[in-house]
Formats: sequence, structure tokens, C-alpha cells
Amino acid sequence: MDQEDPETPETALARLDAIRAKRGYLLPHHGLMAISAPDMLTAYDAAYTALTLTPRRLTAHDKEFVWLAILIATDEALATHHIAKFRDADGTDEEVEGAVRIAALGYGARAFDFVGDHWQDHLPGFDARRLRQEARQASLAGLQLPDRLVLMAEAATAACLARWRDLAWTIEDAYGASVNELDLAEALSLTMFPGSVPRFVDACGVWREVILAGKVNASPLFKSWAELTGQGGYDEASGKGGDAT
Repeated sequence: MDQEDPETPETALARLDAIRAKRGYLLPHHGLMAISAPDMLTAYDAAYTALTLTPRRLTAHDKEFVWLAILIATDEALATHHIAKFRDADGTDEEVEGAVRIAALGYGARAFDFVGDHWQDHLPGFDARRLRQEARQASLAGLQLPDRLVLMAEAATAACLARWRDLAWTIEDAYGASVNELDLAEALSLTMFPGSVPRFVDACGVWREVILAGKVNASPLFKSWAELTGQGGYDEASGKGGDAT
């Protein structure tokens, strides 16, 4: 099997200088890839550039707000450059507090699961979804945050924490608040690196299921995506189960 030519210190450092010039910083994995898998570093940098450095739909302010909630939800302490980028985009300390509260709600949502899973027979009137919506409103009371921004950050946080039922509810709420589908898709895509690609895959599956269940009024574009068969991975393709829709 052909292998990549071994890197020299000079060529590896040159690659890292280019990364630093583009981003303004370096992280440890950049260096390891530069010396061990330079082709992978090139592909990784291209993917990261398309994901978050190249402007898409969200403004810099809105994108960085979502990033802050994601980083809190994933315990990613090293990526403080997103704080600087948020402030450069006119983000306020009050809004940072809002991102913290949204992530905290994601963490605390386990309490709703506990009661629903174990005490529902004793509390037949318990409505986890209603209480979660009320908790969101109470937590963010007094902060001037638009619903679309809150719901995009909440959806991304739920994906990072693998809170799939909460994500489904948030997606439904986002449609109810007329959040643009493409804006929501961009917000969710930001979870791919800090939250992991597998969780992003699962989050897309949750969204698809919400559409297929008729719980939202999806656009023709998104409905066509949801209705496309063969998206169940290897198990479906091999006839071993998986998505049969």
C-alpha cells in the first residue's frame, strides 16, 4: 500500500503556518495531522472552512451565538476564539448569558425524562413538553433574544447532548415560530465537529422523522429530502433492518 511521503519539520511547520494565518490560532490536532497525515489535514481544513469560516446564511452574530451554546454543551473549553468572534460581531454579555441558560436547560432536561419515565402513573397530568417550554420562557425572561435564535441554539444543544425527544420538540417549535429551515439546518450543522458527526447524523434523522410524521409543515425541498428512501445506512441497504421508509 502506498503511503504518504514522510513530512519534514520544515514542511510540517509551513502547513501549520498557513493554518495559523487563516484562523489566527492553532490547536493540538492541527500539528499532529501536519506531521502524520498532511492530506487529512488539508481535507479537514477544507471541511472546517466550508462549515464555519465561509459565510452561508447565518450572520456572524447568530452563528457565533449558536457556537457558544454548542461549546458549553460539549464542555469545549479550548475554543475561546468563538467568544472573541461573537464580541467582534457585536454580541453582548447579556446574550452570552442567554447561550449559557439555553445550554443549562439542555443539561437539566433529564429531570423531565425522569418524572415522565418513572412517576407518570402517579402524576397523570405531568406534561414534560409543556414544562420544558415554560422552563425556556422562565430561564430567558428579561433577555432580548429573538425566538429564532433561541430555538436554533436549543436545537444544536439538544443534538450535542443526544436529547432526541427534546430536539424533535424544538424542531416543531421552530416551525411554529417560522424559523427558516435552511437557517436551522446551518445551526445544526455546526455541531458536526464539537458534537460529533454521528450525533449530527442522528439529529438529521430526528428532523426527517418529524417531517415524515406530519408534525411540521415542511417546504417541498425538505419534504422531498424526508421522503427519499434508502437513508437508513448499511442495515437498510443489506436488508438487515434499519430505515424501511
